Amino acid sequence: MERSTDQNQSQGEERGQSQGQGLGLGRRQLLTGAAAIAVGASAGVSVGGPARAVGGEGTAAGGSGSGAAEFGPVVVRPGDTRYESLSRGNNFRFVGSPQEIRVVGSTEQVVRAVSDAVRTGRRIAVRSGGHCFENFTVDPEVRLLLDLSPMDAVGFDPAMGAFAVQPGATLGQVYRTLFKGWGVTIPAGGCPEVGAGGHLVGGGYGPLSRRYGSVVDHLHAVEVVVVDRDGTARAVVATRDPDDPHHDLWWAHTGGGGGNFGVVTRYWLRSPQSGGNGARPHDDPARLLPSAPAELSAVLVVWPWDERMTERAFTALLRNFSTWHERNGAPDSRAAHLYAVLIAGHRATGAVQMAVQIDAGLPDAEALLDAFVAAVTEGTGTTPPVTFPRKLPWLQAVTWPGTGEPGDIGTRRYKDKAGYLRRGFTDTQLATVHRHLTNDTGSTDSGLLLVGYGGRVNTVAPDATAVAQRDSVMKAVYFTVWADEADDSARLAWVRDFYRDVYRDTGGVPVPGEVSDGSYINYADTDLADPARNTSGTPWHTLYYKANYPRLQQIKARWDPRGVFRHALAIEPPPK
Repeated sequence: MERSTDQNQSQGEERGQSQGQGLGLGRRQLLTGAAAIAVGASAGVSVGGPARAVGGEGTAAGGSGSGAAEFGPVVVRPGDTRYESLSRGNNFRFVGSPQEIRVVGSTEQVVRAVSDAVRTGRRIAVRSGGHCFENFTVDPEVRLLLDLSPMDAVGFDPAMGAFAVQPGATLGQVYRTLFKGWGVTIPAGGCPEVGAGGHLVGGGYGPLSRRYGSVVDHLHAVEVVVVDRDGTARAVVATRDPDDPHHDLWWAHTGGGGGNFGVVTRYWLRSPQSGGNGARPHDDPARLLPSAPAELSAVLVVWPWDERMTERAFTALLRNFSTWHERNGAPDSRAAHLYAVLIAGHRATGAVQMAVQIDAGLPDAEALLDAFVAAVTEGTGTTPPVTFPRKLPWLQAVTWPGTGEPGDIGTRRYKDKAGYLRRGFTDTQLATVHRHLTNDTGSTDSGLLLVGYGGRVNTVAPDATAVAQRDSVMKAVYFTVWADEADDSARLAWVRDFYRDVYRDTGGVPVPGEVSDGSYINYADTDLADPARNTSGTPWHTLYYKANYPRLQQIKARWDPRGVFRHALAIEPPPK
C-alpha cells in the first residue's frame, strides 16, 4: 500500500514489543496493518533517472549530483552474481529474466541505454525504487531493465528556482535533505524506502496531503528521456508554465503513472503559491515548499478482536471513521491537519488498529486527537481501546528505518487492491467487509485499510493535473501478505473475493458514483483490466484516470509515437 502512515506505524512497531503483549497480541500481529499500509501508500512503477544540471548548477546532496565521480553505467547479465538480486523488485511474486540489467548514473547514460534498446528492438522497463505492485518491470518480455537507483541526488537548483530530486532518491532521503537544508518538506508518502521516481509520477500522497494536497500539486518541472518517431532518444524539460511548448508532458507526469511516456530523470518541486505560471518565485528556498512540522503528536489505538467486537461494533467503528472524514474534509479547517488510518486486520490478527498523527505545534493538537479518537469509538460498545500516545521529532518519524516493506525478509509476496471513497461504505458493504474479515480463510497478514484523504487535495480541479479524483475523502486498500509460493493461489483468491464482493453491485470494481470514485494508479492492479474480474463495463483506464484519459492518450501519441514505453496497464494512444 502506499505506506503513507509509516510515522504512526513505526511508533506502533516499537510499542508492540512491550505494551502489545498485554493484549495477548504478538509483535507481528500488531504490525500486520502497519506493514500493509507500507505496501500501499507510496508504491508505483518507477520511471526515473539522473539529475544533471539542466538550466544551471545547483546545490545537491547525494548521488551523482554531489560532486562525486559519475556512477556507471554497470551492465549485469545472467551468470553475474548480482543478477538474481537485481532482477527482483519489492514484490517477490515476480522475478524478471532480462537479457541485461543496466545500472545508470546520469541522464546521458539513460539516453544511451534507451537508444540501445530502440536500436536493437528490445523491450525496456525502468526501475527506481522497485515498489511496483504488479510485474511491470519484470514482465518476461522485458529484455533491458534500466536501474536508476544510483540517481539519488536531492538539492536546490537556483537556476530553476526549485528543489531538484532524482528519481532514485528514496522518500526518506528527500525528507532528510529538505529538512536538514531548509526546514521544508513535501506531502508525499510515509514509507521512507520507496523511490521518488514512481511515487511522484503516479500522484503520490501521504500524511500531510490533507494539509498540503497531492505531491504533484507541488511539481514545477520534470526532465524526461523520450523517443522521437525516428527512434532518437533525447532529454526534454517540461514545466508547469502553460506557455511552455512541453507543458503537456509536465501535465502527464502529475498522476499519469510510471512507464508511460519516457524515463523521468529529474523532478523539480516548488509550490504554486511560491511563484509559477510567470510569477517570480521567492528568493528564499525555505519559502518554496511547505514547512515541515517540528514534532508530531501521534497515537496508536488498538481494539482487540474479542467477544465485544461484534459485527455491530465493528461496522460502527468503520462507519464512525468514515463519517468523521466526510464531515471534516474542509481544506482550511484545523481538522485537515489530522491524518489517520484505520487498520482493519482480519480477525486472525487479533486486533483492529488505528494510527493517527497531527502537527504537535498546533495549539489544539492534543484536543483534536482526543476528539477524533472519541468520535471513532462513540457508540460502538467495543472493549475500551488501548492507546499508545507518543511525540516524535519530525525527522525521526519520517525516516524510521525498516518501515515500508510488507512483511519481513521472508514474507515479501503480496497483492493489494484499492478504491477511492467519496463517502463511507454502504451498510451492505460494511456487512461484506465484516464477513470477509471474520471468515476462516483469512490470515494474520490480511485486511483492509481506510486511509484519510481529501482536505486540500480536493481544492484542485480534476483536470488541472492527471489526478482526476479530487473530491474523495478516503482511500480503501485491501491487502494480503504471505511468504511461500505454495500459498499464492489461496492468498490471491482471498483478496480477490473480498474486493469483488465489496463492489458486487458495480461489477466487482469501484465504479465512480455516489460512494466510490475509481482507483489509484500507484496501487496498480491488473485485475481491473481482466473482463472476468471487472464485469462493470467500465474500462480500467476510466477507473484510474476518469475523464483525463483521452488527454493522456493524446500526450502518449505525441511523446511516445513508437510505443517504446509500455506495460500491462500502459496508456494507449488514441485509435487512428
